[in-house]
Amino acid sequence: MHFDKELDARGLNCPLPILRTKKALAELASGQVLHILATDPGSVKDFAAFARQTGNALLASNAHDKEFEFFMQRK
Repeated sequence: MHFDKELDARGLNCPLPILRTKKALAELASGQVLHILATDPGSVKDFAAFARQTGNALLASNAHDKEFEFFMQRK
């Protein structure tokens, strides 16, 4: 999937992946896509809730072993 910016949040625990995502999304223009990599298992629920609360679209979420990948589009 195409993305405009990548955020590596691997090794960080809640709430840091969400806080860094919020900051990175603020630097993007509306419609641009942020690719996030995380290792916190709670991030799956956290990113779904974050998308609902902020209105940013969670385009995709994938798990590979103990690593999680998210694509968020800025509203």
